[in-house]
Amino acid sequence: MSHDRHAVGHSDADVLLHAITDAVLGAAALGDIGELFPDSDEVNRGRDSADMLKLAYRKVVAAGYRVVNLDCIVFAQRPKLSPYKQAIRERVAAILEITPDVVGVKAKTGEGVDSVGREEAIMAQCVVLLEART
Repeated sequence: MSHDRHAVGHSDADVLLHAITDAVLGAAALGDIGELFPDSDEVNRGRDSADMLKLAYRKVVAAGYRVVNLDCIVFAQRPKLSPYKQAIRERVAAILEITPDVVGVKAKTGEGVDSVGREEAIMAQCVVLLEART
């Protein structure tokens, strides 16, 4: 999707994939994205967030867990994300090698309020349910 603004970060700044990475690591008590991919390490400059999520999820799987479901909210005033929600679900599912029917994606605006509403920021929140594999 084209847009006249872009996210700025040490890696590729994919806000949603970073939030998912933190959610899966946190649910398995394996730390967070900053511990696994510190911005003090130049190898992480411009790093693909999908690769970061894949590596983090491999650690989660190696620890004996699998995703039961994942629920995500992306907060952005623009662009409107509703037309892309299914594609986002499918991309996240492909990265995690799960089915899209267990990935929820919601899009919310800032209603013109706060940094999201003023288009100064984009945020994401994710909750994941992991199941211990027996």
